[in-house]
Amino acid sequence: MDLFRKIPKHEDARMAIQMGFYPYFIPISGEQGPTVEIKGKNMVMLGSNNYLGLTNHPEVKEAAKNAIEKYGVGCTGSRFLNGTLDIHVELEEKLADFMGMESALVFSTGFQTNLGTISSMMTKNDFILSDSLNHASIVDGCRLSKGNSIIYKHNDPESLKATFNSIPEEAGSLVVTNGLFSMEGDLAKLPEIIRMTKENDSRVMVDDAHAIGVYGKGGRGTTEHFGVEADIIMGTFSKSLASIGGFVVSSEDVVFHLKHSARPFIFSASPPPAAITTASKALDIVMEEPERRDSLIKNSDYFRNSLKKMGYDIGHSESQIIPVVIGDLMDTVDLWKNLYKHDLFTNLVVHPATPPDRSLIRNSVMSTHSMEDLDQGLEAYEKIGSEMSII
Repeated sequence: MDLFRKIPKHEDARMAIQMGFYPYFIPISGEQGPTVEIKGKNMVMLGSNNYLGLTNHPEVKEAAKNAIEKYGVGCTGSRFLNGTLDIHVELEEKLADFMGMESALVFSTGFQTNLGTISSMMTKNDFILSDSLNHASIVDGCRLSKGNSIIYKHNDPESLKATFNSIPEEAGSLVVTNGLFSMEGDLAKLPEIIRMTKENDSRVMVDDAHAIGVYGKGGRGTTEHFGVEADIIMGTFSKSLASIGGFVVSSEDVVFHLKHSARPFIFSASPPPAAITTASKALDIVMEEPERRDSLIKNSDYFRNSLKKMGYDIGHSESQIIPVVIGDLMDTVDLWKNLYKHDLFTNLVVHPATPPDRSLIRNSVMSTHSMEDLDQGLEAYEKIGSEMSII
């Protein structure tokens, strides 16, 4: 049979496009700020990971321009060969120092960071213990690994504890968890998780993509927030650091191993100069302007508490990521469509990004949202929620 005849038709998606309520690949005309322009309309952006608003910061933009003038627009090779610039090394040293770790390694994307780190760390006799709601990049890293994967219940230390009982004493193990979960908006119970890993002679890796820049007194993420230490911490540039790329920090031995073993690192073109200098300047601002985190916390608390008071189910959110859990797919689509008509850009999240019966709208609050922006969103949620009998 012709292989192409077996490709799924995705009829639901095609029907949604024809009916005018397809929620994905919507082109934005202009900057990613607290408001955006879409088809000539100004909309409040509640679907961006630009948590600290740094994509529009003049110093960040200037850093990108200067990098292009000096280095050009690309590196034309992998880090392993001709693609390492002095600014790659400088950023890695800055990240290691910022995170309080021995060494750092920069990847071309956050997805590749998890994929390369997890898949290259494990042998066939080792075990990965992974939270059931971990990001897809962690899931795929586990699939590509030679190790054995065990899934424990979301954010449940007792479930994690039970998994240790099934691991042979001579096997190595790595617990992998998001620090801040990207759909639910809740924080991992790192103190209990890390205590348990130490008791079982295990290691722990924290994906802090959504928490670095946001949590902790210095913006170093959930480990700083809880006052604990992880063995490996992963982060991205595409959220608070206003760029594209990812990084991992750990011991010098681990990072040196990844440099020579992580296939997504070795066989990918290195991040372009503008992306590196942008992330570096954004990191400077994270350290220099803690008031951005204060503003983000204030805005997030206001929006989250207001939705909860209205009667919306926001799950266990305790962060700038605030889900509105509806459950039924079509009801969630209808809510998204009505919010869009009221000039709100939100994210429709359905299976497989969330369990089939847990369709939701994900809202992402930014430090640069004004009270007027947030109130516009809340007024739409209240009006539409009442009309749809959701609240």
